[in-house]
Amino acid sequence: MQNEIYLDNSATTAVADEVLQAMEPYWSVQFGNPSSPHLRGIAAEKTMSACRSQIASILQVHPGELFFTASGTEANNLAIQGVANAPYLLRNPGHLITTPIEHPSVLNVVKHLESRGWEVTYFPVDSHGRIDPLKLYGLIQPNTRLISVMAVNNELGTITPLNQVGKLIERENQTRQQKIIFHVDAVQALGHIPLSITASKAHLMTFSGHKIFGPKGIGLLYAQRQAHLRPIMFGGNQEGGLRPGTENIPGIVGITKAIQLVTDKFQENTAQMATLRKTLLAGVSSIPNSRINSPEDGAPHLLNVSFLGIRGEVLVHFLEQKRIFVSMGAACSSKRKGASHVLEAIGLPQEEILGAIRLSLGPQLTLDQIKYVVYSLKETVEEIRSIYM
Repeated sequence: MQNEIYLDNSATTAVADEVLQAMEPYWSVQFGNPSSPHLRGIAAEKTMSACRSQIASILQVHPGELFFTASGTEANNLAIQGVANAPYLLRNPGHLITTPIEHPSVLNVVKHLESRGWEVTYFPVDSHGRIDPLKLYGLIQPNTRLISVMAVNNELGTITPLNQVGKLIERENQTRQQKIIFHVDAVQALGHIPLSITASKAHLMTFSGHKIFGPKGIGLLYAQRQAHLRPIMFGGNQEGGLRPGTENIPGIVGITKAIQLVTDKFQENTAQMATLRKTLLAGVSSIPNSRINSPEDGAPHLLNVSFLGIRGEVLVHFLEQKRIFVSMGAACSSKRKGASHVLEAIGLPQEEILGAIRLSLGPQLTLDQIKYVVYSLKETVEEIRSIYM
């Protein structure tokens, strides 16, 4: 029997063995609450501080600028609403710039701010989800307070030129009394593309553990002091008073190990995924009436494709019978009714949107597996078309 081939790594990844081993003691042996004053609590606090320092060293930031959350979604909420909750913005809401292809954990927060009186401008994207940074100047207004873009789009794999955007914002801020805060959703970027918080000039950047072979239930927010974030939840004084709740020590250990692994193996992993993506791209392109929706120079782990006359949902389930697991788009929204907002934003016709699937790779996959996927895709697309067309 053909072994399972998992091509939904952008939705979630399996926890790496090294991560599981690192986390194991913190479930039952070293289980103290880091807020407790006794030895177990102190040990937990030391573990958390060591993890924060290790991540800070990897990301080349100050440990005091890192905040642990329960997910990437929470980190995005804390970043955006944390800026918007400044007292002067509660009195006089500002202007925000984002793109129409952001993750729902950004777009739905933006919609919430609109209901509170914020003005929003959506940065236009081209047919592959790319933005032109030079057009940013024409969108900035005197009351612009926040710009939020994702580093890598979760459906297309489109890479945003963060460093260019960051430099433009930095230049604009030189003449402004109220600085523009730059937020980057880097959930799909870490471990997949070169990423530098310093070079990007980002004030805020968000990450998630379960996208990089770490555990679910843990996210990370980088927040430069200049962002002046305000809490969006209230309770204890954990995480410097910014994010209350007893810290998830096993999760913190897990995301730390995961970040270390994807950083140490970055060149090896990305080279492997780039090779697999190239093979997949060539194979899909050879299927009649297929369309590549992702840019050719997109992130090495993501490929979005459409097959004319075939529903993506049908194709997903046919492939599942062959133990090949793909998705129709973002896992957080694929079960809701309606077309992908990302594919709509890039101007894809409705028929091609309905026929789209997302294939997301991981470095654990082999070239033979991808060749089998290409063979199965050709066979399955032909089979479905013979039934429905």
